[in-house]
Amino acid sequence: MTDPAPTAGTRLAGTATSGSALVDLIPSLPKVVLHDHLDGGLRPQTVLELADAVGHPLPAQDAAALADWFQQAADSGSLVRYLETFDHTIAVMQTPEALARVAREAVLDLAADGVVYAEQRWAPEQHLQRGMSLPETVEAVQAGIDAGIAEAAARGQVIRVGQLVTAMRHADRWREIAELAVAYRGAGVVGFDIAGAEDGFPPDRHAEVWRFLADNDFPVTIHAGEAAGVPSIAQAVHLGQADRIGHGVRIVEDIAFGTDSDGSPLATLGSLAHWVRDHQIPLEVCPVSNLQTGATAARTIAEHPITRLKELDFAVTLNTDNRLMSRTSMTHEMTRLVTEAGWTIDDLADVTVTAAWGAFVHHDERRAIVDDLVLPGYQTIEGALR
Repeated sequence: MTDPAPTAGTRLAGTATSGSALVDLIPSLPKVVLHDHLDGGLRPQTVLELADAVGHPLPAQDAAALADWFQQAADSGSLVRYLETFDHTIAVMQTPEALARVAREAVLDLAADGVVYAEQRWAPEQHLQRGMSLPETVEAVQAGIDAGIAEAAARGQVIRVGQLVTAMRHADRWREIAELAVAYRGAGVVGFDIAGAEDGFPPDRHAEVWRFLADNDFPVTIHAGEAAGVPSIAQAVHLGQADRIGHGVRIVEDIAFGTDSDGSPLATLGSLAHWVRDHQIPLEVCPVSNLQTGATAARTIAEHPITRLKELDFAVTLNTDNRLMSRTSMTHEMTRLVTEAGWTIDDLADVTVTAAWGAFVHHDERRAIVDDLVLPGYQTIEGALR
């Protein structure tokens, strides 16, 4: 459960502005991203250079064509096909130097997009092919993060970044990776996740892992409600004791939408939907990615459940998932919600503050992110819109 719900306290006086004026200012807004995969955010040129260094064949030979290929392959409507694109990025991230470079560039790209707090999730077990140990992978990524933060600071950009160490659901190394995450608490790692093929690999596959993490007071987010439905979310929340839910959009399957006798919209929540909302468990929603993978029946951003869930006071956060595969950024996600779903600056402020309060850092650090970075930035933009 996160800190007190921000939705009631983040309204900016006199703002209901949307449209072109707001769109022009979105790049300047402070942003918080909780669900961004390190191996899904490489620069296309970096993929080319790293692949050339290790002799890994790629489906395209220049940066623009490679960017096109990643997006087209990810646009299949299948999570399984979407995940196959990672074969190429992971293949070029098998040395300390490559991991550090990718992490450094990720921090710089996020900072350039206005992100002030980010969590980078990745699976150390996937980066051992050229002899690194698990601890060496975590240390390499942290070296890159530290370098990126320092370089961003030199450019006048403030950003804090934490690692989310992920276990692959199908690989059955959950306990080992959980122990790795806990071992590096205080040394860059802020939380634990499970990812990969959701359907068929539920949290109860290794139930003892969640007890271990709880015993160590360690933050947990779990991919759920993306490729599997309400039962997957229920296990994440109740067995995994997840502090946040990765994606979670299929919680709408536990909500009946209709109209009342006056024709006004009506939503009837099921017991799990009530639980998730009552406990304000943050949903790490990734609209563009969700359309690509078929995580939702929606075919457009306007139809995506994020708007309805937000209107129902779920703790909604906005995220990128995989910036390379989805050809996206936080600015892109925000822009599409404004132009296609009618979001205002108040809506953008709400999801940003919700994300900040859901960050896997301590309460005083969350408050500093909100009070010192997020709200002042939004108030500045709000003034420009008057």
